[in-house]
Amino acid sequence: MTKYIRKNREIAVNDYVEGIVNGNRVMLAQAITLVESNAVRHFEKAQKIIEKVLQKENSTIRIGITGVPGAGKSTFIDAFGTYLTNLGFRVAVLAIDPSSQVSKGSIMGDKTRMERLSKNPNAFIRPSPSGGHLGGVSRKTRETIILCEAAGFDVILVETMGVGQGEFVVRDMVDFFLLLVLTGAGDELQTMKKGIMELPDLVVVNKADGDNLHKANIAKQDYNTILHFLHSYTEGWTTKSLTASALKETGIDEIWNVICEFEILTKSSHVFDTRRSEQQRKWLYTLVEQELYKEFYEHPTIKQKLPILEQAILKGERSVAASALDLLESFLKK
Repeated sequence: MTKYIRKNREIAVNDYVEGIVNGNRVMLAQAITLVESNAVRHFEKAQKIIEKVLQKENSTIRIGITGVPGAGKSTFIDAFGTYLTNLGFRVAVLAIDPSSQVSKGSIMGDKTRMERLSKNPNAFIRPSPSGGHLGGVSRKTRETIILCEAAGFDVILVETMGVGQGEFVVRDMVDFFLLLVLTGAGDELQTMKKGIMELPDLVVVNKADGDNLHKANIAKQDYNTILHFLHSYTEGWTTKSLTASALKETGIDEIWNVICEFEILTKSSHVFDTRRSEQQRKWLYTLVEQELYKEFYEHPTIKQKLPILEQAILKGERSVAASALDLLESFLKK
């Protein structure tokens, strides 16, 4: 193990791969740090590591979890993850963090939100700071998923900050998507982003305990009525609503049973593998578009000409189409 921590020695790609595959958490964490780095040399090294671990077979389930503010995502993930580890699974929790726009620092780094999981030897928690750019977090989280799977984690939980902050991005990187809600379906839907109800494979009404139990059951029925009229995101699957209490740890087993049923059904119909392949294809095109966008606006000639053309357009001296073609020609000349 000393070869991994020897001073003044840069860790080789093969050492990273060996450490990750053998379950070395330090090596996994350091590899994820390479993925998250914006340095070119770190990016190149991270890609070499990822390409090698991609060759390792794995059988995992990737679960996205989002929810309205106050729905109790952290408490739920702590209870759900603990339940899974008690069943013998190894669980990785990746928290998508848009980061504070004021401090630019992580606002989800506090692992005390998931107190039991953070101390569980069969669990691994990693916030994914993105500096406010979901395009960045998309690549970094996807690659972190690959590394965690290579490290032997069976269940990958990807948490978003809440409705409207990354759930569409997460939907395109997971197999199963869970929406956590509270009682009062009608009121909640007023605050939900349009289309969010068509994304989940399961809607869970959380905090179904005590005096709130009756309201939670009514909310479940309301959601099931709503879901009945919506097109399911997953072909051949009927999205439904359940109740649960993360605090009392009730309903957790039923949620897992639904996920297992989903996995069996979608694998037998080949929807599971087809979705993963399609996600890879979309990821390729998305990355190309992001890099082209970045290269275009960082081009020195574009930086110089763009504000001039903007003013010409606003004054009615140039057409938008002619200006756009002018900029593209300048970019391509490089």
